[in-house]
Amino acid sequence: MVSSHHWFEPIADHLGSAYLRYSFTKGTAQECDYLERALSLTPGASILDVGCGPGRHAHELARRGYTVLGIDISETFVNLARSDAPAGATFERLDARDLAVTTRLHARFDAVICLCQGAFGLMTASDGSIDAAGQPVDANSTIFAGMASALRSGGMLALSAFSSHFVVNASALGNYDATFDVASGVTHERTEVRSPAGVAEEVDLWTACYTPRELRLLAAMHGLQVVSVSGVEPGAYGSDEPALTHPEFLLVARQM
Repeated sequence: MVSSHHWFEPIADHLGSAYLRYSFTKGTAQECDYLERALSLTPGASILDVGCGPGRHAHELARRGYTVLGIDISETFVNLARSDAPAGATFERLDARDLAVTTRLHARFDAVICLCQGAFGLMTASDGSIDAAGQPVDANSTIFAGMASALRSGGMLALSAFSSHFVVNASALGNYDATFDVASGVTHERTEVRSPAGVAEEVDLWTACYTPRELRLLAAMHGLQVVSVSGVEPGAYGSDEPALTHPEFLLVARQM
């Protein structure tokens, strides 16, 4: 089941395979090298790739001998991922907001990855759900809960999130083109994307931003033990201490 339409779906439909032309998609092998070490992956481990897009991480990890299920809300991306999937990689259209109630996936995986603003970072506001106290439910927290529920005991999570510190610092230096809403922690960018045929379309992009403290609190809220929070950028995953110059943070946590 897919909870609802998401604003990114028509963008994914337009991008199609052209998504893989962007420079931030070119560091897949290095990112997977680091993930293997950070997540202590062993041969045959089962991995859930949340917001898998066209499947670049899932494909690479499957080629290394892991069993990977990739999920994405975009049917276009799921079909692309399936079209040239190596053995061990399967894909399914599933809204990440539904993970928490998709019981067939609960406690099934040795590792869960959610990278490059796949699902988590694109959920910038309440999805309309209301909690028992009558308050709006944060969609990113809903996704985090679902990822935690998919892990076996001792299973590992790797989650990248865009850095609030980087955005504020870059904005202060005049090096940031998007706008940043301080109250919500969300950036908004009006930009141009091109289809595989080169057709340009102007779109709006919203990205939720986080601090290391917020990521640690999310992990604790959902029963995960934080192993590390490092400062990274696409194609340069590592264990560096977070700094203002890192565009992303990488949270590694363990299901207790």
